[in-house]
Amino acid sequence: MPAKMQGKASSTKASTAQRPSATPAGAVRLLDGLKALHPDAHCELDHKNAFELLCATVLSAQTTDVAVNKVTPKLFAAYPTAALLAAADSKEHVEPLISTIGMFRQKAKNIVGLAKMLIEKHGGEVPRTLEALVELPGVGRKTANVVLGVAFGAPEGVVVDTHVQRISQRLGLTRESEPEKIERALCKLLPRERWDETSHILIFHGRRICAAIKPNCEACGVKTLCPSAFHAEDIGRKPPRTRTSPEREESPPKPPKKRAAKA
Repeated sequence: MPAKMQGKASSTKASTAQRPSATPAGAVRLLDGLKALHPDAHCELDHKNAFELLCATVLSAQTTDVAVNKVTPKLFAAYPTAALLAAADSKEHVEPLISTIGMFRQKAKNIVGLAKMLIEKHGGEVPRTLEALVELPGVGRKTANVVLGVAFGAPEGVVVDTHVQRISQRLGLTRESEPEKIERALCKLLPRERWDETSHILIFHGRRICAAIKPNCEACGVKTLCPSAFHAEDIGRKPPRTRTSPEREESPPKPPKKRAAKA
């Protein structure tokens, strides 16, 4: 490896290893700085009530909020309540309305299924506990905390998506790489009343400034507090996939060509 590249690689590796662990006071200071940068941070899934938010969040799995917001107006116009959605045929009625998003067939089954469970077990209302929410089809801890935080102001944790995972590592808020462990680390650092806004602020920062590739550290308002400033690109990103090709069997050597006898 050339000396220049080797130096860069070693410095990046060293900076990653030496990132300090944040203190609760330091974490709050970082969050305050980011909030000043993104005072408009909020959940970008369009919704009018908890039921619409629940459905939209289920639809957003591995799909952008923009794509979800394009399909939900027609979906919610046709099925504004859990009772109406529970009576719908997922294949015939719901799939055509959401066919432009990824995994739309499974997601159609999930939202019809959760609507049925809301009617059967919760009187048609969205439950307000994590335990009850994660029993619904298509609802995991992350989706449940989105609903609890945005709709009811009572999250049971910090929502950790790819942006939150990346930004929290770059800011030195955690050295963990798994979402569940990152969530626990953030919950220990930050007061409970700030858990909901934390995810929205970090998501906005990830989308606007601290991108996965080529983060705009120069424009970042917390660069003086960030331990990864100006060398953040290699931190918080998934390692590149290494493709391995199956070993090829060695073919037997070809026999030498026979030369035609000269006349």
